Amino acid sequence: MLVISSREFRQNQRFYFEKADKGEQIIVQRGKDKSYALTPVNEDDVYFNAEMVKKIKLSAEQARNGEVKTITSSEEINDLLGL
Repeated sequence: MLVISSREFRQNQRFYFEKADKGEQIIVQRGKDKSYALTPVNEDDVYFNAEMVKKIKLSAEQARNGEVKTITSSEEINDLLGL
């Protein structure tokens, strides 16, 4: 793990992005009490990708059509979740 200052990061961004791309954990410190992790984002990290938007639209349509299940107790929640 590398811990660097925000100034060091600004001056050598490309170097640290390449390190993060190779799996190195980079922590950028900003001031005395703020730190940030530099992590590559892949398609699985983006919540609202095309597939997720499609699922949300389908769910909204199902709700409009009354295709919903009403849960009224904690037991029903456990059953739904398979607990």
